[in-house]
Amino acid sequence: MKTFLTDKNIYVTPRKKAGFLTRLFTNFIFYPQGIYIVLSSSWWAKRGKYTDKKWVEKSLATVKALERAGVRFKIENINVLRKLDSPCVFIANHMSTLETFVLPGLIQSFRDVTFVVQDGLMVYPVFKHVMISRNPIPVSRKNPRQDLKIVFQEGVERIKNNISLVIFPQSTRTLHFDPKQFNSMGVKLAKRAGVAVVPIAVKTDAWTIGKYHRDFGKIDPRKKVHIYFGNPLTIKGNGREEHEYIINFISQKLASWEQDE
Repeated sequence: MKTFLTDKNIYVTPRKKAGFLTRLFTNFIFYPQGIYIVLSSSWWAKRGKYTDKKWVEKSLATVKALERAGVRFKIENINVLRKLDSPCVFIANHMSTLETFVLPGLIQSFRDVTFVVQDGLMVYPVFKHVMISRNPIPVSRKNPRQDLKIVFQEGVERIKNNISLVIFPQSTRTLHFDPKQFNSMGVKLAKRAGVAVVPIAVKTDAWTIGKYHRDFGKIDPRKKVHIYFGNPLTIKGNGREEHEYIINFISQKLASWEQDE
């Protein structure tokens, strides 16, 4: 399945930094497009026609809508996705709504994937139809023991069916990465299923968390979007070493990107 990423290992937005007028009207440029993408996706999903290909198309349409609003992307080490020959567990920090819209267009282009999501998304107006069509694993985020049990049971089943999983170990979206809030659920699932983990570091604060509604924050084109795919890790022993590696990987990437605005 071809995407705008072609065969490059790094994708950088082929646009100049946003001008004054673009920055001034960023939300008016992006949100009409974003709302149309969600509504049309829901329309297809309600009719059972929201295919994997359609998911990728809508995800990449979101990238392009953000670029039109002046947001710049830098996506690195994409070859990791091309080289995967089996399902895996993707483990990423969770900064904003942006990565949930953009990651499908990257990963699903190469491997079947779904998400571990908060169960509230399964009843979220309009968007719930898209979520249900993707067969995710819903968890409450309130009972860690029960959540882990659900992820073990359903996650292993998905992986056996050649479907990879994206897990955000943080309990919620946050602009500041706190290793103490980054649980080891993804590493434990990978060990249980006998597959590798692929760490993903994201800096997506160009889509800010909204004051009145978390999903509808201001789009800030002054902040570049960074996504970096780490190399696959095989879980050895109890997985503690790999978990610490992932935390350090994300922390170091975030620190380096602070200088790249």
